[in-house]
Order: sequence, then C-alpha cells, then structure tokens
Amino acid sequence: MRNALKLFSLTLLLVLASGLTRAHQASEPVAAVVDAFLARETAGLPGEVSLEVGSLDDRNRLPVCDALEAFLPAGSRPWGQISVGVRCLAPVAWTVYMPARVSVMSDYLVTARAIRPGQIIGPSDIERKRGDLAALGDRTLTEPEQALGHHVRYAVAAGQPLRTDMLRLPDAIKQGQTVRILGIGERFQVANEGRAMNRAADGEPVRVRLANGQVISGVARNGGVVEVRF
Repeated sequence: MRNALKLFSLTLLLVLASGLTRAHQASEPVAAVVDAFLARETAGLPGEVSLEVGSLDDRNRLPVCDALEAFLPAGSRPWGQISVGVRCLAPVAWTVYMPARVSVMSDYLVTARAIRPGQIIGPSDIERKRGDLAALGDRTLTEPEQALGHHVRYAVAAGQPLRTDMLRLPDAIKQGQTVRILGIGERFQVANEGRAMNRAADGEPVRVRLANGQVISGVARNGGVVEVRF
C-alpha cells in the first residue's frame, strides 16, 4: 500500500511538472493590456481613433503572468505603426513588445492651389481633406486658424498637406532664451531649466543646454516650454 502511494505521488508530480513545462502566457491578456493602454494614451487626439493590436506567438515560453503593465519605449508616440512594451511584474519578470497600429481619421488642411515662396496664406489657398493623421506626421495642420495670415517659407504644390515647417510661424522660443524643460515619462513628470540653442515655433524641435553643459533635444511649446519625452 505504501509503495502504491509513493508511486501515485511520483506520477502526480511528474504530471504537474509536465503541465508547468508546457504552460505559457496566453496572448489575449497581453493584447487586452496593450489595447487599454493605447486607448488611454490616445484619448486626447483629434478625430476618430482606431486601434489594431497584434498577438503574442502561441509558441512562446513565457511563464503565465499575474500582473501585466504596458508602456511605450523611450521616444515613441502612440501614432502609426508602433511597438508597445509589456512587462510582467509578478510572479516573474519578463518583457515583450507587441506590434500595434493607431489610426487617427480626421480633417486636415491641404493647399487648394500652388503657393509661392513668401506668399501669405488666405482662405482661398487652403481646403480640407480627410485622412489618417498618423500617416501624415504630427506637424500636419488641422484648423484654418493655424495657417491663415502666415507666410510660406518655400513653394508648395497644389494638393499638399500643410505642415507647420512650411510656414513662418511666430517663435515660441528664441535662441538664447531661458526655457522651462518638462520631462514626461511613464507615470512621471520632471521639470528643469536650460538655455535654448535655436529658435523654434510651437511644435518644432529645439535643442537646450542644461546648467551642467549637457545638451538635450525636445519640442518647443508656447510659453517658453520645451517638452521632452522619455
């Protein structure tokens, strides 16, 4: 009887061990975490947002996770074709990257006719078109007020999407200006000060030298603010 119990116990342990060896992380919970994360990140975007999240390979050997957390890699934005990181917090640590696509369907501005260098944009020079902003870039203009009354920097053909870098926009930051640096990362914000190394309009890139001599790059915002994403 005792030998039979030992044999039963050994068989049970082997079955359990075999089950643990075959256990792997299902794709659905990982994709759901990514979908919820992107929904939060894109909540303030203009237009109609649609999300497509890829799947985790069913042949993966990742241990089943009880606590999943999604994040964007440094320097990424929740637009277009991207990879979203997912880390396991418990019971073991691992990280994977899930493919995803974020589309933002909205109206944007295009040139109604060819524009000469130096020409001031008027109402008859622009028209609206609908498309995926994520495929056009984050400098694409969406409202007439963003373009009307501004000089064009260079010749633009008819039917071209209008972007901020095509226009001579007022400086948000001047070269040599002391600026406030706003560092934005996952679940945190930090502030610092530095001196701008170039002029920039709102939404344009700017380089800033910190007090310790380090040079960082960010995006100019009105009010003397430089936004840096980590």
